[in-house]
Amino acid sequence: MQELTSTASPLFLLYVAALSIVALLLLIIKLRVNAFIALILVSFCTAVIAGIPSEAVVPTLMSGFGGTLASVALLVGLGAMIGKLLEVSGGAQVLADKLIGKFGEKKAPLALGIASLIFGFPIFFDAGLIVMMPIILSVAKRFGGSLLVYALPAAGAFAVMHAFVPPHPGPVAAAGFLGADIGLLLLVGLLVAAPTWYLGSYLFGLYSGNKFNIPLSNLLDTTESKSQAHKPPKFVTVMSLLLLPMLLIFLDTGLNTLTATGIIDGSNPLTRALRMIGKTPIALLITLLVCLLVFAKDYGMEELDKLCNESLAPICGVILITGAGGMYGGVLRSSGIGDALAGLLSDTGMPVIVAAFVISTCLRVAQGSATVALTTTAALISPMVAATVGLSALDLCFIVIAIAGGATVLSHFNDSGFWLVSRLLKMDEKTTLRTWTVMETLLGSIAFLIVLVLSFIF
Repeated sequence: MQELTSTASPLFLLYVAALSIVALLLLIIKLRVNAFIALILVSFCTAVIAGIPSEAVVPTLMSGFGGTLASVALLVGLGAMIGKLLEVSGGAQVLADKLIGKFGEKKAPLALGIASLIFGFPIFFDAGLIVMMPIILSVAKRFGGSLLVYALPAAGAFAVMHAFVPPHPGPVAAAGFLGADIGLLLLVGLLVAAPTWYLGSYLFGLYSGNKFNIPLSNLLDTTESKSQAHKPPKFVTVMSLLLLPMLLIFLDTGLNTLTATGIIDGSNPLTRALRMIGKTPIALLITLLVCLLVFAKDYGMEELDKLCNESLAPICGVILITGAGGMYGGVLRSSGIGDALAGLLSDTGMPVIVAAFVISTCLRVAQGSATVALTTTAALISPMVAATVGLSALDLCFIVIAIAGGATVLSHFNDSGFWLVSRLLKMDEKTTLRTWTVMETLLGSIAFLIVLVLSFIF
């Protein structure tokens, strides 16, 4: 959707953004208005007040809603089917038992987090979390306690890998704008991601689980099908099914990184075909088809069809509310609120690494998308970086991580990830703000502080 920047002053647009957030808090938390309704209402009012032309208001709303659904609905739907098959077949329990056998009961959250860090290397946040949900739920069901103890370390692992580590698109794009070395950024990103995850996600997940008792979600529970007990799949089979989308997606993200660095020719037909297969929806579709083939012998296609149908009903609400969150973020982007923030902050005279974090944070708060905040900030500060004398290759990587940190913090109502986590874990909005939003803010802030300190040392 083309940005429809209004003629209103930047200060007025900032007031509009702040008031829209306050309105959502009041509607959803105080007045208990359904989140889907509240998001549509506030999105419409924000578009009108911000000065988007009347004939463009509805197209802007639809574009934000549809754009989010295009990126989320397929992933959530296919991922839910895969998760359902793993849950009913006993595959999720097999993997959970193996993890617990290796790490022990007390370190179950650590095991889930480390597994998610590995799976999160090529897989995007939303797809990774959906695929891991049956394993998270199986472990939580076995040991009890708050679901947050097991879910937040896993969700945080996917979040840090998505934000800080190539070959994910955000850091790769930012590196391209600033001229940072992808290989060095990969090393720096991994070194920063590990302690950031441990402090901001794993430890915070344990703390949140003790403070907020979130009961086990029934998202993947069997409702209608009465499947006969079968021998659960082998551990090797389960791991192969989980690694398959990871390997397929790496075809896209890995080849994209090699193309960006000039190592391979991105226009080569074979490269383009492999990247197509590695696109997340196609990778999940292939994985689902393989799951159906693997389990068809024991369950039969008729029973598998019932299971797939059952898996879709619980996630309809997840998809719709996530789309409404994307609508709200799309309105904020189209109104020019993000540009207004960036314009006010770009000439503040702050050190470049601090300016990168602050601008990225403001863009993240204003429009919701971490990837948009990351790439937009990189483009905005690239002239500043080019004009700064004495920046080393490490400094450029530190700046990219600072931008990614700012693009991670303060996930709230305009972030589709906020609603995805809220609905998958069956949390109300207030609890999501006190857990997921705080965790995301910790992750972004810790990463920024690490690279800020390193920038003074090296």
